[in-house]
Amino acid sequence: MNTIERALMHALFAHLHHNIDQAVDFKAFEELNRMVNQKWPGALAVGPGDDAAVFRMPGTQGYLVAKLQSHCSPCVPRPYDAAATGAGGAMRDVAAMGGRPFFLLDFIGTRPLGEEVLVGPCGFTGKCTCGECKIMTSRERLNLMVQGIRDMCATMDVFIIGGGLSTSLTDIVPAVVAAVIGKLVTEEPLTKPAKVIGDKIIIIGQTAEDGNDTLYRAGLVRDMRPAKPLFKEERTTLEASLAAFRTGKIHACSDLGAAGIGAAVCESAKHGGFGAEVDLSAVPLKVEDLTAEEILICETQARMVLQVSPADVDDVMTAIQSQNGIAAVIGEITDDNKELFEYQGETIATIPNEPSSDLLESLKGKPGHAAGA
Repeated sequence: MNTIERALMHALFAHLHHNIDQAVDFKAFEELNRMVNQKWPGALAVGPGDDAAVFRMPGTQGYLVAKLQSHCSPCVPRPYDAAATGAGGAMRDVAAMGGRPFFLLDFIGTRPLGEEVLVGPCGFTGKCTCGECKIMTSRERLNLMVQGIRDMCATMDVFIIGGGLSTSLTDIVPAVVAAVIGKLVTEEPLTKPAKVIGDKIIIIGQTAEDGNDTLYRAGLVRDMRPAKPLFKEERTTLEASLAAFRTGKIHACSDLGAAGIGAAVCESAKHGGFGAEVDLSAVPLKVEDLTAEEILICETQARMVLQVSPADVDDVMTAIQSQNGIAAVIGEITDDNKELFEYQGETIATIPNEPSSDLLESLKGKPGHAAGA
């Protein structure tokens, strides 16, 4: 198991970001939600477990899409960027289900406004040794986080309709949570699991080297380097994705966030009961000289992956390009039980859908820098 495989498998099988069911009893939710159809038939189309919830208000037509996402730890080194990308990520989750985001509610929890906080790479330790950190008041950091959310909303034509604030937190990490509500614009919800062997995987958006949260959570790097907000690109990717959806030819969809291409492809294939093969050298790049490992696992914003039949690739690509979207076919769904990532003919990572018990146990060790994850 090489380093990038360890980081990706740690994200997919060990860290709670991708394994909430290890901490929360989803069966209790399932039992409660079984009553929905008894009380309001057809009101809940997609519940917990996919990118976002899809539901209909009783007595109304059409479906709403809703997603709540936190982005707490990245706000320690870069509060403005992390708050903006947290809001943008929740919007992409809504889009991934076939919806257009319209409204946002946010919650921020922080230390009392007059207290000092350390913002920068050393923020988790409380003492700067790099010379790049800034000491500011909790109020000043709060203003940065609010501005980040506001700027992303302004770019995406999403409106802030409410939220909450607490200044009673004592932890180093602030609480930053965004809930986005949108409207389903596809006939049926798009869902994450792969559906058809042989479907082509299309990525929308360009990949850069930013965002190492997955490596940080696995204890493989010393400093967290959050992804950068890409305001213009985020809007372009949204409109390009919606144009692709209007073709009616998308079988599965997921946004790219934590663990990047690796997580998006692996989760989709695994939940669909399939495998996948991906050629990382086909991924459109925003910057030159990226390593194959960076392309696989970095967390550059404003990206989506779609799955379509080979016969429909041209129509979908034309729709994406009609909105100035940058896209490429990077792989396909297979009948295997693993995901294979290659770069210029060389295998970079192989990720099994069902790791051995020994491998899973090895991933549950205490990584050296998990405190800020």
